[in-house]
Amino acid sequence: MIVGVSGAGGQMGRLVTVAILAAEDLELGPLYDPAHAEEELAGATIGAVPEAMKDADVVVEFTNPDVVMENLDTWRQLDVHAVVGTSGFSQERLAEVSERWGGGPPNCLIVPNFSIGAVVAMGLAETAAPHFAAAEVIELHHDRKADAPAGTALTTAERIAAAAKQHREVESAELVEGARGADVGGVPVHAVRLPGLVADLMVVFGGPGETLTIRHATTDRSVFLPGVLAAVRGVADLAEPVSVGLDAVLDV
Repeated sequence: MIVGVSGAGGQMGRLVTVAILAAEDLELGPLYDPAHAEEELAGATIGAVPEAMKDADVVVEFTNPDVVMENLDTWRQLDVHAVVGTSGFSQERLAEVSERWGGGPPNCLIVPNFSIGAVVAMGLAETAAPHFAAAEVIELHHDRKADAPAGTALTTAERIAAAAKQHREVESAELVEGARGADVGGVPVHAVRLPGLVADLMVVFGGPGETLTIRHATTDRSVFLPGVLAAVRGVADLAEPVSVGLDAVLDV
């Protein structure tokens, strides 16, 4: 399987490139990143022409929310499977991807978080949601993250809202606008941006006389690589042309 990397010059793009090169069952294909064109990476040259991806079976997309939709249009036109790690996919944007992508193959897999631990944490939060009166989501990321809240937090809040059987309104008035966080289906979501962080997710549930906290902490970006490789290996076999979440290729 030939795997290209879009956004190869970024932090995650570089890590993914090296991981693909080291995988015995994968072959490193074209590298694309106009901002880093002509740079050498893992023995290859980063290019500025997206059409070079026609030689790939799968492209891994780690770019910017501002360009990801245009890139996905290109990968669809080139008949290449896409694994997307770019942030910023709201429900509205996901619906737009489905409409623009159309039927498959190829397939497109959009993954809010490639950490297997984060996937497990989201599943646990969904399981807990019907048993508590309310929940809040706090996500913590490094200060160079392009968007807020993170896709993982949005997905977690949406899954909690869909699974919850009850929700109690909080009577606390905001003295400063935004103090209660962003409202995602009735679930407050708070975004923390600080140097020294990588990516953390915390969900706090509350009920009469008790609380439950689910927390997943990331200390190094390498934690995402097994999930990326699993998505690359599994995207071609997905039943739907557009799928969301690492759950689609993992038995968790």
